[in-house]
Amino acid sequence: MAKKIKIGIRPTIDGRYGGVRESLEEQVLNMARSCAAFLSENLRHSDGTVVECVIPTHCIGGNVESEAVEELFAAENVGVTITATPCWCYGSETMDMDPIRPKAVWGFNGTERPGAVYLAAVMAAHAQKGIPAFAIYGKDVQDADDTSIPADVQTKLLRFARAGIAAASMKGNAYLAMGGTSMGIAGSIVNPDFLEEYLGMRSESVDMMEILRRIETDIYDKDEYQRAANWITENCKEGVDTNCDEKKVDAATKRKEFEFSAKMAIVFRDLMVGNDKLAEMGYPEEARGHGAIAAGFQGQRHWTDFKPNGDFAETMLNSSFDWNGIREPHCVATENDYLNGISMLFGKLLTNTAQIFSDVRTYWSPEAIERVTGKQVPESAKNGMIHLINSGSTTLDGTGQQKDADGKPAMKPFWDITNEDVQNCIENTKFCPAHREYFPGGGHSTKFKTVGGMPMTMCRINYIKGIGPVLQIAEGESVEIPEDVHTILDKRTSEGWPTTWFVPNLTGQGKFKDVYSVMAAWGANHGAISYGHNGADLITLASILRIPVCMHNVSDAEIFRPAAWDSFGMDAEGSDYRACQAYGPRFN
Repeated sequence: MAKKIKIGIRPTIDGRYGGVRESLEEQVLNMARSCAAFLSENLRHSDGTVVECVIPTHCIGGNVESEAVEELFAAENVGVTITATPCWCYGSETMDMDPIRPKAVWGFNGTERPGAVYLAAVMAAHAQKGIPAFAIYGKDVQDADDTSIPADVQTKLLRFARAGIAAASMKGNAYLAMGGTSMGIAGSIVNPDFLEEYLGMRSESVDMMEILRRIETDIYDKDEYQRAANWITENCKEGVDTNCDEKKVDAATKRKEFEFSAKMAIVFRDLMVGNDKLAEMGYPEEARGHGAIAAGFQGQRHWTDFKPNGDFAETMLNSSFDWNGIREPHCVATENDYLNGISMLFGKLLTNTAQIFSDVRTYWSPEAIERVTGKQVPESAKNGMIHLINSGSTTLDGTGQQKDADGKPAMKPFWDITNEDVQNCIENTKFCPAHREYFPGGGHSTKFKTVGGMPMTMCRINYIKGIGPVLQIAEGESVEIPEDVHTILDKRTSEGWPTTWFVPNLTGQGKFKDVYSVMAAWGANHGAISYGHNGADLITLASILRIPVCMHNVSDAEIFRPAAWDSFGMDAEGSDYRACQAYGPRFN
């Protein structure tokens, strides 16, 4: 993302001179400044830079001033706006009229001036004109000279701003399909209409032959490749080889496959974001990349039947570090499942952390675990658990070996990751020779077991004929089970792959009445997993994108959608569907 999206703060004011406007000018501007300072102190882009806020030098009392602010915002690359005021203003004359840009209005809860009245009036104007906006109103009355931001207002400001920045950051960027459809997986049938109409993104694609061309004709940074090869030697310990004797290969062959996989990782990244080094080598077109903030690699089977699989390359790109050091993670989907790749992108933009891509493989009931292992499960898995496992894109951050400020397992933004965190992730990972019945071309799969006790959120976009995209969300946590129990269960599946034992939070109702129901209701074979509980942010983002949420276990108190959604019925999830259908895709 070359140009960083900024948040525009719109200080609106009662336009009447002769005492009214003059008495309010400084108070309104102070409210806007307080809002901007708070947001910049608490928000960063995924590359670590602080989110900047833009405030005009004057308040907005009517249309002429509103248009002048629009010129400022256009010059400053403002992609999200928050209108802030403690007083009455002229609703439809001061509102943000951009039909696409995410927007919110913060009406100060005070008694001296009717900020709440303006908030209600301008929300009615937004609803009447078909321009969704979020309403922010504090629960408790504040004094007129109070420039603090109450906790409930802070929560809504941050929830809206995170989601607004995420939505705005996708616009104009691309999803890159490296290859086509993998083994008939519907998620890898890339639909450009979804990307363009809902996200404002481009759909880019290259044949997998382009990857082979660059590798075989040396269109990559050879110095970087040597660093990668050395890093592999120093850090990548071989894990279990599950191949039968006839299919096992010698150490020299495994080494060549590792080296080839390192080149794949470098080429994948260059295809996504470009590499100035290639221009120096005489390849200016290749140096540009595709402006992709997410990508997917088809792999199976046209590639993996004769070349090393994409597991190592995907894993390293999705991690927050590699042979170049600690850096921003990418989003690369296994099997070119672009719907899961975009789900990963949602999680990354909202949390600024690496994302786990997993098969949603197996539901294990306590009874089944006891039957197979002869042992009872721990209290944390008393309702059963879901086995998340995938050979490729399961980021090394997913080991849970990074530690937060309290020493608890975490997946952190890359700027908070330490060299000790990196070493812990590597030390707890092994790289297993690919199972050649699946991958005749060889390669190496990642193997680790995620530390228990991490809050996690699993999400997935599915595309439904007659509806369009829908989002499902399951908040929960990783769980720790005894090593001997894990080993028995792991050996029943692909034991050379990484495992996350996941237990969703249960509500006792609907699809979250038990763990089995969550697994049974999951809409596809893959899921995107974030560190932390960010389901509420996902719901807010989905409403901005006009994507209804078909399944979630987020508490009602945390849900924040545009104010107009309340006019589509009393059932929150039904009104979400009706509102998304009525407004339609943002860019259509």
